[in-house]
Amino acid sequence: MRGVRPSRLLGCAALMLKGRLHTLVCESEVLRGNPLGDPHVRELPVYLPPGFSPPARLPAPPPRTAEERAARLPLVLVLAGFTGTGGNLLRGTPWEPSFPERYERLLEGGLAARCAFAFPDGFTRLGGSQYMNSPATGRYEDHLLDELVPLVESACGVGGSRARRGLMGRSSGGYGALHLSLQHPDRFAALASHSGDCAFDLCYRPDFGKLAAALDRAGGVAGFLREFEAAPRKTSAQIVAMNVLAMASAYSPDPDEELGVALPFEPRTGRLREDVWQRWLAFDPVARVQSYGEVLADFALVYLDAGTRDEYHLQFGARQLAEALAGKGVAVRHEEFEDGHMGTGYRYEASLPLITRALAG
Repeated sequence: MRGVRPSRLLGCAALMLKGRLHTLVCESEVLRGNPLGDPHVRELPVYLPPGFSPPARLPAPPPRTAEERAARLPLVLVLAGFTGTGGNLLRGTPWEPSFPERYERLLEGGLAARCAFAFPDGFTRLGGSQYMNSPATGRYEDHLLDELVPLVESACGVGGSRARRGLMGRSSGGYGALHLSLQHPDRFAALASHSGDCAFDLCYRPDFGKLAAALDRAGGVAGFLREFEAAPRKTSAQIVAMNVLAMASAYSPDPDEELGVALPFEPRTGRLREDVWQRWLAFDPVARVQSYGEVLADFALVYLDAGTRDEYHLQFGARQLAEALAGKGVAVRHEEFEDGHMGTGYRYEASLPLITRALAG
């Protein structure tokens, strides 16, 4: 593929891992010249389980028969949340294991099936892309589907068919898993969304005033962005405000507005701009499932969870989404847990056995 080149598959000295981490490099054509000036060359970390090695012949030929497709190791794309990159999920601490360490514990305990994992980088100058195409940020959806998936499948000999591909993520990564599954149900067969953005009235609107106040102090979007980037330490208030701006860049791009983004409120008054808000709501997974959620009915797994003390009220969004999915005939697995939104990477241990077994079956 023009503009995409795998690096040498470099085994990382990842402490305590029995599997191997590799790094691929994608020189993206679709991200080249993106509006925010973000890098078009991105690293793609890939985890391969113990006993599995990339094929000697590269690129690996695509599977041609049902038997060859069934023999392929499943591939799950793990999507990082807002302000994160895929590589963040590989960094554990003495008190908290990394994503691969969590998976290997489950694998060794016989709870999870063998699987490969890739960790895309969807970070932007504004903190994230929601894994969508937008003229305000770039073609991150095309980058993931048409560049990263073929890259890892040809370099590592995994995936290769819809039945052997899944998506999972937390927060904005959970939204990305939902968005890509609903938009491209022919590409994936399983998804897990942990505290994924949904029910936008509850999870986004309460923070509109925080961005409005930040813009008022800074003299507009450009001023706020300059202040944010110059700040030696990003405060929680700044990050919350930036989150709203980043969501606007995904859901309501407009080349005629400052930074190419239409805000969902009037900056001076904070009054809701109903036309722009309706554009946001069109991307709400709850509304989308109510319209065409039946496209997920044949997925091997649709998993949702959220904490009962989620700061963005996503427990209510997950309940709404689970009800909408069930109404469309989707066998959704919905769980809740006693916690908030932050620091809940341990919840991957609930979905990893399910998604790996669903794809291995």
